[in-house]
Amino acid sequence: MRIIISVLLLSFLAACQLLPISQKEQYLTVLHTNDHHGRFWHNEDGEYGMAARKTLIDQLRHEATQQGHNVILLSGGDINTGVPESDLQIAEPDFKGMSLIGYDAMAIGNHEFDNPLSVLDQQIAWSNFPLLSANIIDKKTNQPAYQSYAIIQKGTLKIAVVGLTTTDTAKIANPQYIGHLDFVTPSVATKPLVDKIKSKYNPDVVIAVTHMGHYHNASHGINAPGDVTLARALKPNTLDMIIGGHSQEPICMDKQGNPDTKFKAGKACWPDKQNGIWIMQAHEWGKYVGKAVFKISNGDKALVSYELIPVNLKNEHGHFISEEIAKDEALYNFLLPYQEQGALKLAGSVGSVDQYLDGKRNTVRFEQSLLADLIINAQAEAVGADFGIISGGGIRASIKEGEVSYKDILKVHPFKNRVAYIDWRGQDLVQYLNVVASFPPDAGAYLQYHKIDFTINNGAVTVKTINNKPFDVNKTYRMSINSYNASGGDGYPVISNYKNYQSTDVTDAQALRIYIEKHSPVKVEQL
Repeated sequence: MRIIISVLLLSFLAACQLLPISQKEQYLTVLHTNDHHGRFWHNEDGEYGMAARKTLIDQLRHEATQQGHNVILLSGGDINTGVPESDLQIAEPDFKGMSLIGYDAMAIGNHEFDNPLSVLDQQIAWSNFPLLSANIIDKKTNQPAYQSYAIIQKGTLKIAVVGLTTTDTAKIANPQYIGHLDFVTPSVATKPLVDKIKSKYNPDVVIAVTHMGHYHNASHGINAPGDVTLARALKPNTLDMIIGGHSQEPICMDKQGNPDTKFKAGKACWPDKQNGIWIMQAHEWGKYVGKAVFKISNGDKALVSYELIPVNLKNEHGHFISEEIAKDEALYNFLLPYQEQGALKLAGSVGSVDQYLDGKRNTVRFEQSLLADLIINAQAEAVGADFGIISGGGIRASIKEGEVSYKDILKVHPFKNRVAYIDWRGQDLVQYLNVVASFPPDAGAYLQYHKIDFTINNGAVTVKTINNKPFDVNKTYRMSINSYNASGGDGYPVISNYKNYQSTDVTDAQALRIYIEKHSPVKVEQL
C-alpha cells in the first residue's frame, strides 16, 4: 500500500513539473515611483530622498523574494527639473542614484527634454536601465527616436515593458530641442507594437510605463489624453497594467471606482481599473513607493494587494506618519558630494523682497501674479523693453518674504530659458495678443503680462496703455519674452524667426538675480 501511495505521489509531482510555466501559480510584486523632479536629497524636514527610498525598496524586495515573488521596479518618468542642486548638475546624482537603487525601466517624461538632447543622451549613458518611449518618432527616419520597449526576465516570468510619453511634450518642451520629433497618439503606437512583442516573445505580463497623466473618467480637459483614454482605446488584454506619471497624484479609488478625495499618507489605497487594465501612480518626488502584488495563474493576473508606502513623510504636527526609514548609508555617502557641491554654488543671499510672492501652480496658471510682475520687470529691464509677457507655466515656485538666495531664484526658473525681445508695430502686436491672451486658465500657456493694459471682448484684444502711456497703433513697442515662448513653447506663436526678434545670452534666472541685487530690498507694490 505504501509503495502504491508513493508511486502516485511521485506521479503527481512529476505532472506538476510538466505544467507550462504560464499555468503555474506565480506572484509578481510591482514597485513604482514617478515625477522625481530632482529630489535626490531629502528636504529640510527630513522627508523622502533617495537614500531612504533605497532602504525601503531593498526591504520590500527582500520580503517579496522571501515569499517567492518576482519583483520589478519602474518609474513613470520626469526625473529632471525641480531642485537647483540637481538642475545645476543635469540630474547626474538622480540617474546614477536610480541605477544604484536598481530600477528596471522608466518612461521618458516631458521634462527629460528641458535640456539639449545631448544631456538626455548623457543621462541614458549614466543609467543601467532603459529609458523608454514608443511614441516619440524621428521625423527624418519615421522610426522611434528612443528605445520603445524592454523584455525583462524576472525569475520564470517574462515581462514586456512599453514606454509612452504625453503628446503635450510637443508644446510644453523647448521647441529648439524637439523640432525634429513627432509625438504620436499613444494608443496608435501601442497597438501594433504590443502585437509584435506578443508574437515574438510571448511575454507573461505586459506593462506600459507612461508619462501621460491620470484623468478620472478620461476628463483630461486642456491636457493631452492620458492613461484612462489609452486603456479604453485598446483591445481587452492588450496591457495588464499602466504605471504612470505626469499628473503627479496618488491614484486612489474607492470600492465604486471613484477617486478617494480624502486620501492622505498612511491610508489604504486601491488603483484605478479601466477596460481590464490596472492604472497606478505614486504622487511625486519619491514621497511614496507604490507596491502592487499580482497572482498570475493560467494567464490571469489578479491584483492581490496594493499600497502607497510613504517615505518619511510627516504630518501637520511635524511627526513621521510611520516609523522613520533609515537612510541607506552607501547611497547617502554617494549622493552627499553632489548635495554639497550644489549647495556651495547656491549659498548666500542676493537680496530681499518685502512680501511673499506666490508662484504656486493654482495661482500663476489662473490669475495675474505679483511674482510674474517681478519676473517681467527683471526681463524688461535686461533688454530695455516697454512691457513683457511670460506663460504661467514657466513659474515653478514661490519666493518667501525676506532674504532671497540664488537657490530660491533657480526654483522659480529651473529651465535656463534665454531672455529675448521683439520690436512690434502696434497693429502686429494686437494680432499677437489676440492669440496669446486667449489661452485659458489652468494651462501652462496662461498669459502673465506686466506694464501693458488691455481688454478682451469676444476674443478681440483692445490695448489701452503700455508702460502707463496711451497705446498708439502706429508706434513701435519693445516686448520682453523668453526664448521658450518665442520658439513656440506652450503653443505660443513662433516669433523667433522674425527679423526684429533678438535673443540674449542672459537666462531668466540670471536676469531675476541681477534685478533683485540691484533693487533690493524690492518693494513689491511698486513694481
